[in-house]
Parts: sequence; structure tokens; C-alpha cells
Amino acid sequence: MPEPKPPIAPGPDDRFRHDVLAVVFQVRRGCLHVLLWRRGAPPFEGRWSLPGGPLGAGERLGTSLGRHLAAKVDVTGIAHLEQLETRSDPERDPRGRTLATAYLALVSADVEPRIPADTAWHAVQDLPPTAFDHGSIVESARERLRAKLSYTNIGFALAPETFTIAQLRDIYAASIGHPVSATNLQRILTRRGVIEATPAAAPPTALGGRPATLYRFAARTLVITNPFAAFRPPSRGRHDHWPADEVGTTAP
Repeated sequence: MPEPKPPIAPGPDDRFRHDVLAVVFQVRRGCLHVLLWRRGAPPFEGRWSLPGGPLGAGERLGTSLGRHLAAKVDVTGIAHLEQLETRSDPERDPRGRTLATAYLALVSADVEPRIPADTAWHAVQDLPPTAFDHGSIVESARERLRAKLSYTNIGFALAPETFTIAQLRDIYAASIGHPVSATNLQRILTRRGVIEATPAAAPPTALGGRPATLYRFAARTLVITNPFAAFRPPSRGRHDHWPADEVGTTAP
């Protein structure tokens, strides 16, 4: 049996294109949405893709991403941005080897970004046909968001400045993908010091009753609040409780 050939070392003239991409999430009409723009040229002409573009010479990744977002989709009200992952499959782009570094970007629910005609919000659970591996990257971003909602205060980037517990429950449920108990959510996040009540109350509704208290996040920068906690789907046959107890933790 012939011995396997050693890998070919890259030469001085080997150059790879490197793209930066943004997975921009926002909770809209009770569902988690991602911002996509329709490609107008091959490859994958007519398909939807994540906003972004090539990394410029001398640019940092974050700087390049900000430039592309401002130029292509005019999204400037990002409340949280973090690097997600780098894709390096040599076959991911039919034009030639292209690395792609993706970022997770979150926009609060009360912001309405201006977007051009070739760009639209799409429900994450019902994506249209996407270009390259962008659908897979969106799913990776949602898994990152789900995890971080368990052990950080990242919900601050999805929620308005002030909110009722019912509004926050809807944001968490849309982001996680299963029902959330408002009572448990309030208990857990208050105990961890993630949210705090304000002196204000929501406007009264037509149904009457005492106006709901408005809450806010204690910090509006990312903080790890419980590294051992985890969200879990509701038990079979139960659809209104999350979670009965945090998984694998004894203290907040």
C-alpha cells in the first residue's frame, strides 16, 4: 500500500478571500427574525444571504463588519455584537476558497431599522432558500443565543429599556423556541439580580386591573450571571412552565 502523501504546505502566493457576516436577530411580532438580503448576482443569484462582505486590507474583522452593515442594510442600532464562528470548508464557495467569520448581532424589539428594498426580516423557523452555508450559520447563532440566555443577561439586547414581565416572557420564548413561564422567569432573573423593578407602571389596559410594573435590566452590558444554569424544553404535556428548577445548579 503506498504511503499517504504529506499535506502540501501553503506557498507565499496562496491567498484566500475572507468574508465577514452578521447574523442580526430581532424579536418581531412574537417570533425571532433574522435579517437577510437577496443576492443579485451569481453564485446563488436570487437566494437570500447574511449581510456582510470581504474583509478589507488592513481592516479588523469588527470594523469591516460595521462598514458592510452600514453600507448594505443601514443597521446601526445593534445592542450587542460578538464573534460567533469561522467557517473554513474549502468547498463552501463555488468561486474559490473563502473563509467566513460570522458575528451574532442583536437588535432590541422596540427598534425599527431602516432597510433597503432587497433586504427583509425572515422568521428563523421558516427561512427561505439561502446562499452558501448561511442557513447553517443562522442555526449556530440561534443555539448560541439560546445558551447565553441561560447563563448571562444577554436578554438586555433584545428587550426595550423598560418592559413588563409578560413582554419579557414573550421575548425569551421567541428566542428560545418554547413556552416560558412568566412567574418562573421573574423569580429566576430577579433572584440573580438580572432585572429590577422600576417605580413606573405600564399604561392601563381596556381590561382594567392594576397596571403592570415596568422592569429593566440591571446592566446593559454582557454579564455572566450563572455559568451552571441551562434552559430546558417543557416536560411532555406541559406547555407553560420554564424551568421548574435550573439544571445543575444549587445557587443563583
